[in-house]
Amino acid sequence: MAVTGIFLVFFLIAHMLGNLKVFAGDSSFNGYAHWLRDVGKPLLPGVWFLWFMRIGLVVAAVGHIWAATVLALRARAARPVRYAHRKKVRGSYAARTMRWGGVIILFFVIYHLLDLTTGHLNPVGDPSRPYANVVATFAPDRWYVTLFYTLAVVTLGFHLRHGVFSALRSLGQQTPRGEQRAKAVALVFSVALVAGYLVVPFAVLTGLVS
Repeated sequence: MAVTGIFLVFFLIAHMLGNLKVFAGDSSFNGYAHWLRDVGKPLLPGVWFLWFMRIGLVVAAVGHIWAATVLALRARAARPVRYAHRKKVRGSYAARTMRWGGVIILFFVIYHLLDLTTGHLNPVGDPSRPYANVVATFAPDRWYVTLFYTLAVVTLGFHLRHGVFSALRSLGQQTPRGEQRAKAVALVFSVALVAGYLVVPFAVLTGLVS
């Protein structure tokens, strides 16, 4: 669970930084997108690097879901008979909704790929014009796409906040002071990542990027 999560987090950071290049303009963003296709040349032909990354992401995502399922089944097997009565356990929103958050994120990833990777759901859908694809998908008349994107990214933020906090606790931050530090780091990291992802669609929606 932790290993696949770390790999996915590194991808999220790199992907967010790449998205922010949209503020540098059409040619800069398109140049970055085309550069990704050429990484590894001449050692790797064509878009092999991208396919290695895609395969790695699929393996990590499937592994993450599999690990979550196994842990859930183990938790249920450890207590096959429910308690007749027990007090409610205080927990964060992210902890209580971790599984449903994962489902929302999964559906969003599928839509996101069909929109900005394959182009099937994009108004432009031209792989040679990634900047135009981004502007088209978050256009003001497609506000519902931005709304769905926002919901998914905020859900991801809650997911990351709980995941980073849990990871830091596993690494030894288990004292009261250590838990406070872990909570602060997890919150700052999640808010920064959410903001980094949402600034692009809202910039297009408001006309700052066009």
